Amino acid sequence: MSGFTQWIKRYPVVRGMITYSLLWPTGCFIQQKLAGKRLDEIDWKKCWRFFFYGGFIVAPSLYCWIRVASIMWPQQNLKSAIAKALTEQISYTPMAMSAFYFSMSLLEAKSVEESLNEVRVKLFPTYKVALCVWPFIQTFNFSVVPEKNRVPFVSMCSLLWTIFLAYMKQKEQRELEGGIFSK
Repeated sequence: MSGFTQWIKRYPVVRGMITYSLLWPTGCFIQQKLAGKRLDEIDWKKCWRFFFYGGFIVAPSLYCWIRVASIMWPQQNLKSAIAKALTEQISYTPMAMSAFYFSMSLLEAKSVEESLNEVRVKLFPTYKVALCVWPFIQTFNFSVVPEKNRVPFVSMCSLLWTIFLAYMKQKEQRELEGGIFSK
């Protein structure tokens, strides 16, 4: 076994960090391409912010959440999986989305007030979509996927979610306040 493979096994959070460090900027890049940007128009600083946030914020926090959930519900059955998925939607998901909008805004050099306003405007519309997607993915994740592969599995599923988050992040707040995503 290679030294890298042994290191990954010894520090499992690193596997998620590597995966998210690749997938989040990829999702940002794909979203920009879907929006019609040519390669020379891509906002690479935005991709770097997604790299940083995905690898150093999302992966460790998700790893911790999955570890806590596995301790709280050690069984790998459908009942436990549903409990974990629903608990995640009530606890982890709103916190993670709030942290995403707030942190990414700060990384864009916006003020705390502007960052909080972005959370206020974008959290609920994003959360409504999350409720339609993540309970099903996480029920499968917690009931079928072995614990050691849960963060990598969910990170692969999150590529599409990251594209959606990148879309929501670039949306102007005024578009959301009166649009289809409003309360």
